[in-house]
Amino acid sequence: MPFQTVFFLLLLHSLSPPSAADSSSSSGLCHPDDQSALLQFKNSFSDPKPFPTWDPKFHCCGWYGVECNETTNHVIGLDIATSDLNGTIPITLPNLKHLQHLRLHKLPNLVGEIPPEIGQLHHLTYLVISWTNVSGPVPHFLSNLISLSRNHLTGPIPESFGHFPESAGPPALDLSHNMLSGDIPASLANVNFSEIDISRNSLSGDASVFFGLGKITNTIIISRNNFEFDFSKVTFMEDLDVLDISHNKIYGTIPSQIIDAVYLQQLNVSYNRLCGKIPTGWKLRYRSEIWDNSSFLHNRCLCGFPLDPCQ
Repeated sequence: MPFQTVFFLLLLHSLSPPSAADSSSSSGLCHPDDQSALLQFKNSFSDPKPFPTWDPKFHCCGWYGVECNETTNHVIGLDIATSDLNGTIPITLPNLKHLQHLRLHKLPNLVGEIPPEIGQLHHLTYLVISWTNVSGPVPHFLSNLISLSRNHLTGPIPESFGHFPESAGPPALDLSHNMLSGDIPASLANVNFSEIDISRNSLSGDASVFFGLGKITNTIIISRNNFEFDFSKVTFMEDLDVLDISHNKIYGTIPSQIIDAVYLQQLNVSYNRLCGKIPTGWKLRYRSEIWDNSSFLHNRCLCGFPLDPCQ
């Protein structure tokens, strides 16, 4: 399942729209501190019109994009997508002290850097800021699921990402379609990611840190970067179902152990510097057809089916 789709389904489940009856409930059902914080959020933008339902006459748990805990009435989710917001991410967000899910998606007029104040949201487990014009460095603060794709972020991946909290389950990371650079932190080898997508950046170094026989990662997409490492030394996790390392400078051979990745459904190792014979005897459980040549084209000297026979 595509990385963005996973995030969307998780957030759609948790941020389902309220019923009309909920929207008309008394203002006493909304925690006053959270309602005040949401109005601060609204008023920080130059044009508050994208929030017509954010009316103090109605409790904030019925406002667009807002999810509340049914017991405490505290705001735990905020999902703002496809609107005409103009401005920067408000530094007042930490006033929503119980926020667990934050999604800012398809906001082309959202600019500036991701404020470090978001790091004060200690209950945050899902952070999605995607398809915006947010720029600057990747923040050092962590949540269990981070998607910062399709922005204008620059600089390296923080070393602190090697210390993701796994108490809420395996972390996932999507930093694709940015302008990131620098070497991959070696500390990321310590993280058992469920999914990783850092494609379409200018990252370099040894991305083999994402692989490992004992890991549970099901998606590794590191394509269109400047990675340079020996693919021969990589081992593959059984749960892997998407692998795209294309358009890098990766060398060596394709390890024969890759055929044990029985759930693999998408494979692309093209446009690298790989050599040797392509493994045979694939044990794919959910793919009826074997790979075609597009999965292996434009390498230094790969051979064997579906490419030309080895000499």
